[in-house]
Amino acid sequence: MTEVRLLSKFGAALAVARRDLRIMFRYPTWSISLLIWPSLFPLAYIFSSKALAGPGGESLSTYARYAGTTDYVAYILTGTFMWMWMNVTLWGLGTALRNEQQRGTLETSWLTPAPKWLLLLGSAMSDLVQFCSYMIIGWFEFYFFFGLRVHGSPALLLLVVLLTIPSVYGLGMVFASAVLWVKETNLAVNVVRGIMMVFCGMTYPISVLPLWMQGVSQGIPLTHAINATRTVIAGGNWPAVASDVTFLTVSGAVLLAAGFASFALAQRVAQRQGSLSFY
Repeated sequence: MTEVRLLSKFGAALAVARRDLRIMFRYPTWSISLLIWPSLFPLAYIFSSKALAGPGGESLSTYARYAGTTDYVAYILTGTFMWMWMNVTLWGLGTALRNEQQRGTLETSWLTPAPKWLLLLGSAMSDLVQFCSYMIIGWFEFYFFFGLRVHGSPALLLLVVLLTIPSVYGLGMVFASAVLWVKETNLAVNVVRGIMMVFCGMTYPISVLPLWMQGVSQGIPLTHAINATRTVIAGGNWPAVASDVTFLTVSGAVLLAAGFASFALAQRVAQRQGSLSFY
């Protein structure tokens, strides 16, 4: 009986995911972004790096001194790919409740007897499907057009990706909770993704940043996710990524707990103030 009740509650999450996917496929032109983002977004950084390297690659030795590699293409592709994951999650999961407010369906969804965090889980599931599409198409393009290869253990790379999930979605839940407080998150999402673009070494090693910025970047999980992914792709083993994996494990647990706590608090405040329907 308990298992049936649990499955029925998770059915609410599946219903939300199915609804979001139907809306996405209802407008097939949205799928154009699946081709544009993975292929065109990194090109501006790759072309500028190629120009800065010089006609004969004269500057690559300086680049290698900071980045540890002369393969700036793989370096940039890895960073932009991980940042894109964070960007998709912040826009998708972080604005899920706001989108429902704009559609006028948030109050109706809130009447379900299932735990309300399952509504966010459903949105996260649909976002994950979208990101998997990015990943498949992006990896195909990176492999055949840019020659990106994984020289390390695929299992270790998968472990890094899995340990990045809690911090990514925990942060997304914090932004989703903010909708119940301030009714708007677009500005905050733009600020945070911009900060991560600067501080996390998306296209350059953080060692070129001022010391105070390096300290800030070391406290951001995405920095460690990008660094660990680059290390594994370049052929690094477990000892080379152990510290990054440890940080991702701890920060993921903290951010996921913070996401649930902020959502529960925002839910109680909205119910007490009766502000759920406020636009």
